[in-house]
Amino acid sequence: MSKDEEKEESSFSFQDRRSSRLSEEDSQQQEQQIKKEQEKEAQKHADQEDSHAHGQQGQMEINFSTFVLSLTSSAFYYLGDIPDPMTGQTQENLPAVQQTIDILTMLKAKTQNNLDHEEQKLLEQLIYELQMKYIAKQKKG
Repeated sequence: MSKDEEKEESSFSFQDRRSSRLSEEDSQQQEQQIKKEQEKEAQKHADQEDSHAHGQQGQMEINFSTFVLSLTSSAFYYLGDIPDPMTGQTQENLPAVQQTIDILTMLKAKTQNNLDHEEQKLLEQLIYELQMKYIAKQKKG
């Protein structure tokens, strides 16, 4: 083995960046970032509905991330975290949340090694966040 290969092997390091290893502060920051993204997505959705109601054809970019955020925003709605845009009231439906978590987990398994880093990170963070909120809601109820 050459000196370069030995040097390369000795400098190898591994960092576990899965969301389950986050500190409390990092977790709160991620939660705030996810909520901001969901609020932006909900606003885009409301704007899109408004433009369709007025006959305008505003195209929203459809990609994996927007699809996952759409699923997740419906889960947050059923957790009671996001009010209904029409009525302003919240609704709780834990079986619907569990179903969304299962769908996202299935997507994660089926798309393994086929997503870019950002898409994979987003999916993992959203699943983790939904699982934690689902468990918290179950304990309260």
